Amino acid sequence: MNREDSDPDWLDIAPARHDPRPDDAPLNPTLTSEALAGQEAEPEVDIRHRAINIAIIGAGWAGLSAATTLREAGAQVTVYEVGQIPGGRARHVESDTATPGVPLDNGQHILLGSYTQTLALMRRLDRDPDKLLHRQPLTIESVEGSLHLKAPRWPAPWHGVAALLSAKGLGWRDRYQALRGIMRLSDRNWRTHPEQTVLQLMRELQQTAHVVRYVWEPLCRAALNTPMEYASSQIFARVLRDSLGGESDAADLLIPKVDLSALWPNAAASRCTMRYGHTVQRLEIHPTSVEVEFVLGGEVDSARHDAVIIAVPPGIAQRLVEPLPESSRLCKQLGAFRFLPIATLTLRLAGPYRLPQPMMMLYEDIKRGYVGQWVFDRGALLGVEASAEQGELSIVVSAREVVATTSRETLSNLLQSQLAEQLARRPGMPPLPAVLSSELIVEKRATFAAVTKLERPGISTPWPRIVLAGDWTDTGYPAVLEGAVRSGTRAANTLAARFN
Repeated sequence: MNREDSDPDWLDIAPARHDPRPDDAPLNPTLTSEALAGQEAEPEVDIRHRAINIAIIGAGWAGLSAATTLREAGAQVTVYEVGQIPGGRARHVESDTATPGVPLDNGQHILLGSYTQTLALMRRLDRDPDKLLHRQPLTIESVEGSLHLKAPRWPAPWHGVAALLSAKGLGWRDRYQALRGIMRLSDRNWRTHPEQTVLQLMRELQQTAHVVRYVWEPLCRAALNTPMEYASSQIFARVLRDSLGGESDAADLLIPKVDLSALWPNAAASRCTMRYGHTVQRLEIHPTSVEVEFVLGGEVDSARHDAVIIAVPPGIAQRLVEPLPESSRLCKQLGAFRFLPIATLTLRLAGPYRLPQPMMMLYEDIKRGYVGQWVFDRGALLGVEASAEQGELSIVVSAREVVATTSRETLSNLLQSQLAEQLARRPGMPPLPAVLSSELIVEKRATFAAVTKLERPGISTPWPRIVLAGDWTDTGYPAVLEGAVRSGTRAANTLAARFN
């Protein structure tokens, strides 16, 4: 979320109900005009009387958002995905040790009430957010009980004001400086210096060390997946604007009650032609099409499409576009990203266990190796019957590079000790039951660092028939799911407009 402070100029196609016709059915008339008139030759190739045929490389949230929008507009869509499960970096994973009936994801994700396009996409796919997401007002409560902050559903900015004024664990000076800082940002229309870090912003706003450590730093890591020392203050201010400066429910926490693929990616994939297990290795631009060369089962094959949406991580996108003409500037942008890890430890307990909140904050102690930041009560969230007999918790570590270099056994033991110690300090909390089994998933390149001076590419490229999609594009958001959905929708709308 850097560069422009205003929202992108979306080229919205009005959402339509899913069209049950097969992919080779006649195209919606709005997409049957000549392709890219005046830009390309070979007039004998005429697509005016057939559906445009779009390839999407990558079945993550950006790619499937684009696929859904294009299918609603009447296009034929083929999605190439190297894996076997839709969802990209937010997907269901298979596990031999998972509790029967309890799904497992490749990481714990949360959404916010301000994620308007993601919620709208779910509804278009007949996936009811009210049933599939646990919604609660913004709540920050520490496991050991010393900090508790909860935003009531009041009009902005009073919900944020009330949350800070009533917060347990903050002194009056902490609250006053936090409120004063929020008001100053609001008066500036939530704008900061483009090269300023979040830590520098906190100093400018004269935030106390206590409120920085226990409020702003955890929020920065949760929202930007980037340490305050080099996180972009403009991106952080944008997140605060959308939550604290938005509607009363914009700051709500939305936590999935089903696995991330079942949330909506499976539904989106069922409406497209999916090519699982296909590794795309080369693109070749022709006058009226783009040839996609892929590998399947060791065999090389190719197919031509009217246009392509590249919806894969920047490094893979760079490899695909580098051989194309006029790619140097885009390749420089794609190669500028720095990636950070996210680790998720899932604990299956020997007895029932419930946390006071579905999501709670852990205090870090870096010197002792205690790097856990949040713990989720998966048993309560998933509502699985077995969880009444066996509790299940997940501990999340974001943007701590030590998780990529620490042994799995050591990291798992440290996180369990951290959780047990802090639970033991909470009055009236029963001890943590024995751990029957655990599963540690470390995504070493889970998220890009939302740093200052990062020039993120837009969705357009030097080639009219190729566009980009991904949370790493210039969405105005950090590496969050809403950014992925927005970029996919915008990529689809851009191609649709070009073919109109």
